[in-house]
Amino acid sequence: MKTAGDLIGGVFPQSESYKKEDDYIGEDGLLYCGICHERKQYPLKIDGAVIPVKALCRCETQRRNDMEAEERKKRKAAYIQRLREKGIQDRALLDDTFGHDDGSLPILRSARRYVDTWQKRKVNNDGLLLWGEVGTGKTFYAACIANALIDQGVPVMMTNFAKILNRLSGLYSNDKNEFIDELMRYDLLIIDDLGIERNTEFALEQIYNVIDERYKTKLPLIITTNLSLDTMKHPEDLAHYRIYDRIFSMCIPVSFLGHTHRKRESEIKIRSCRELFE
Repeated sequence: MKTAGDLIGGVFPQSESYKKEDDYIGEDGLLYCGICHERKQYPLKIDGAVIPVKALCRCETQRRNDMEAEERKKRKAAYIQRLREKGIQDRALLDDTFGHDDGSLPILRSARRYVDTWQKRKVNNDGLLLWGEVGTGKTFYAACIANALIDQGVPVMMTNFAKILNRLSGLYSNDKNEFIDELMRYDLLIIDDLGIERNTEFALEQIYNVIDERYKTKLPLIITTNLSLDTMKHPEDLAHYRIYDRIFSMCIPVSFLGHTHRKRESEIKIRSCRELFE
């Protein structure tokens, strides 16, 4: 009949299975690490028998910690990659990061502060309405925020109403609700280029529904638009009034005026290629 010591001896690994080349047996008969010189075994006394039980020395503990840290790093990188693939729908926006800031957009400092104080922005439901002429850097500003927050593991969706309306137009009522509910699950929703979509009755109704649902979630919303602040404050009809009124209740207007960013990029390209024609 086997004793408890025999049974336990069959469960725990023998020293040969985890003994390294530099390991050695100490005066107490137990295995020691040849590098850190800590015990790799502890004596377990059961039923009169002494069973050497495997223990983690400092080297092994550090190795396991490093492996776990590397695995966590890989999982986080994979999670962030999934967030980016799903949240940044326009591939061209992936390069719109603070690392690509050339200093031509001083207002970008406020975008950095928005990211740095994100937890407060989220709690306070602090949204932004970025308005101004075409090419003044509104989309770049918003995309920098999106990419920076995604790097922190924050779920962000950056899209536009043209894409939203295109998706909604092919769905039934319940599917529309599920699609809008999915948009609301993101910690930050960014809608680019408000005003470029068609002003049909269907479009205006869906735009209001999306913005109103976002209002109910009490989570931040960032909108960019080429519309002037005056146009939004004095809408042409009730449908637009409802939309803009909701936006103003959620978002702080931020103006983008002056020399356009795209014009400056064009001038740089012209200077860069001038040597080709000289």
